[in-house]
Amino acid sequence: MTERTGASGRELGARLRERDLSAAPAALNLIESRATGAREEAVALLGEVSPAALGGEPPGHIIGVTGPPGVGKSSLLSRLVAEWRARGRSVAVLAVDPSSRRSGGSLLGDRARIETDPRDRGVFIRSTAAGDRLGGLAPATRTAAQALAAAFDVVVIETVGVGQSETEVADAADTVAVVLQPASGDVLQFLKAGIMEVPDVLVLTKADLGSAAQRARADLEAALLALGAGNTTLCAVSSVPVATGIAELVDALDEHRAGLDLPARRLRARRRHALDEFVAEHGDRGLRALGGRLAAQRWLEQQDAALDVPSLERALEARAQERG
Repeated sequence: MTERTGASGRELGARLRERDLSAAPAALNLIESRATGAREEAVALLGEVSPAALGGEPPGHIIGVTGPPGVGKSSLLSRLVAEWRARGRSVAVLAVDPSSRRSGGSLLGDRARIETDPRDRGVFIRSTAAGDRLGGLAPATRTAAQALAAAFDVVVIETVGVGQSETEVADAADTVAVVLQPASGDVLQFLKAGIMEVPDVLVLTKADLGSAAQRARADLEAALLALGAGNTTLCAVSSVPVATGIAELVDALDEHRAGLDLPARRLRARRRHALDEFVAEHGDRGLRALGGRLAAQRWLEQQDAALDVPSLERALEARAQERG
């Protein structure tokens, strides 16, 4: 039972499955909790919102929004949330903030920077610390996104802007939007780092900057063609009043989702998630017991597609013990 609400993980999962948005805070508290017994309750919660329980994938669109610091991700999200709400969609935002190297804590400031109506019950914003994960995601973020996708129409993961190590969001989201700004050197940096291979949608902010924005857009279009990614959608937006390009960006995100083989993409993501969590807990020794990462991946591909992440983790542990 969760201490704050008295609701069990199974009850919270059932409420999310019934699209009860008010269950989101308690559900995330449980997923993030390290208290005794919390893991078992979280597993029960996830079982209630698994594809097997839902009769298919959770219906929410999981969108990763990533990019260097200072490009205007929070301002962009404020406009996107307003547009989604205008279209009648409920929205959850998981804003992953940097952890302090000194204290291990997080500034948790994205919640304050994203402008929303506090009375709007169709919007839920949660800031979490990135912890020691280099990929820009807190350990529980992927799990939280999967759970919230059962209740919310849109689930956004906004990642800490740490540059080329930020590709982990691609494993958690259905659609990845990489955000850049003109006249900052971001275009060249992203080309060098290979991050241009990540986005499903590329977003150029501050389109109101005139010639600088036009040059940046031309550079990005040329880069996409050079990388053989000319089909990647490039959206130029401005968040200053009057905001422009936001509706077109939402349409582009929707279009990408419509063209996905969603069950296949999420199945791969669940299997990668389970393996990552197994390695985080058992380290290289556990991975060697599985025969290495490639062998573990091939074995996971043979497992039942209906298994959720906790079940896959337990299966990996049993496999390691058998081989050990």
